[in-house]
Amino acid sequence: MQQRQQRIENILSKHIPESSDTTNKTSSQLLEAMRYSTLGGGKRLRALLVYATGEALNADLSLLDPPASAVEMIHAYSLVHDDMPIMDDDDLRRGRPTCHKAYNEATALLVGDALQSLAFDVLCSKQLSPLQQSNMVKTLAVQSGVFGMAGGQAIDLESVGQQLSLDALQKMHELKTGALIRASVRLGALASEYTDLHTLAKLDNYAQAIGLAFQVQDDVLDVIADTETLGKTQGADISLNKPTYPALLGLDVAQQKAIDLINSALAELDDLAFDTHILAALAQFVVKRSH
Repeated sequence: MQQRQQRIENILSKHIPESSDTTNKTSSQLLEAMRYSTLGGGKRLRALLVYATGEALNADLSLLDPPASAVEMIHAYSLVHDDMPIMDDDDLRRGRPTCHKAYNEATALLVGDALQSLAFDVLCSKQLSPLQQSNMVKTLAVQSGVFGMAGGQAIDLESVGQQLSLDALQKMHELKTGALIRASVRLGALASEYTDLHTLAKLDNYAQAIGLAFQVQDDVLDVIADTETLGKTQGADISLNKPTYPALLGLDVAQQKAIDLINSALAELDDLAFDTHILAALAQFVVKRSH
């Protein structure tokens, strides 16, 4: 994990240059805010899933760098926008002031816009074949758009103060959180020459399970962890009166649901004819993490 986390940090830093290297070409403040929001923090789970999936399928690391970078940029943009006053209005992210607090709301909005555009630019890398480029762009566009992450965020905002059914809550989180995790696994597979429909289906089932487990664990941590450990405001979902798994099921049942989902994900890996131990370890990390 540490090796791949450092690798993606270095690559992201190259994609978002220092403002001093682009004098008179663009806004130095925008570049600075993009680097502030993207570098120097985060678990990099989505990039790790790209690498773990691709490497399990014998994809070259150089082919995994573009999708790993792109999915982290999309994730970073979503957090910047999610933290803004018009959405969740959070002051802390990754243990420091959110982008709109460190800079201003207009800059935060543009940071998200620029990171989203840059993600698709990165996927058009010459390292990837035209077919890989088109498949990856399609995957990331769908899973981050209205039928993926953005759609889930919209449902989340519409659901404040409401009592959702378990099915409705699950659907919301399969889009809001799970879609980008599913995209990460699929992007890693698309970088390999050794994928088939059976493998893609099994990997998608795995990703769907850990994506939902990730959100369940997030809801649990919002209850049991503290602000310093989380790196963001503890109890934020409760204060916003958002529907969560602990609120709907109770804390103990929610914790067990996360474990059950991870067991389902591991069962999907058992049917694959290649080394999936890193994917299995990442699944366990999803429910064992403290932030």
